[in-house]
Amino acid sequence: MSKSVLIGGIGNIFHGDDSFGVVVAQKLASCDWPDNVRVVDFGIRAIDLAFAFLDGHDLTILVDATARGGMPGMLYVIEPDVNCLVENAGDACVNSHSLDPAKVLVLAKNMGAQFKRILLVGCQPAVLGGSEGVMGLSDAVQAAVDPAVEIVRALVQEFESTGEIAVYAEAGEGY
Repeated sequence: MSKSVLIGGIGNIFHGDDSFGVVVAQKLASCDWPDNVRVVDFGIRAIDLAFAFLDGHDLTILVDATARGGMPGMLYVIEPDVNCLVENAGDACVNSHSLDPAKVLVLAKNMGAQFKRILLVGCQPAVLGGSEGVMGLSDAVQAAVDPAVEIVRALVQEFESTGEIAVYAEAGEGY
């Protein structure tokens, strides 16, 4: 039996580079995947993502804009310490206008989710839109979309062929 994989794009399309995960998920959704791989554009739908965690996927890859202090467009592969996130994320209250992955993890855990392997493919944003909002990705982040698609495809391929994924980067280091 194949192990199940969830690929989830996260982001707000009205906040510039925050829509990175959504754009990548849309490209990934047009790719051919085995039946055990599910690609979802979660956008800012935190509740939907929390319920998806209840499905107990063997590997979850989230794609999101991730401010880590690098140059705009820099990509990261991060394996969050779920236990640390759950302990330090505060309450599990979610906002209907944004999606905070740490709070979604807390909510999902409180709902009974059993986390397996979770990875985050993140991109350093340049423009997040502020209070007025901005549609579309900056040039640097747009240039990172295709490489991010390839990273996700490579992660899934490695997982499919070996059942494992090597640690690519520690939190805070670039891919």
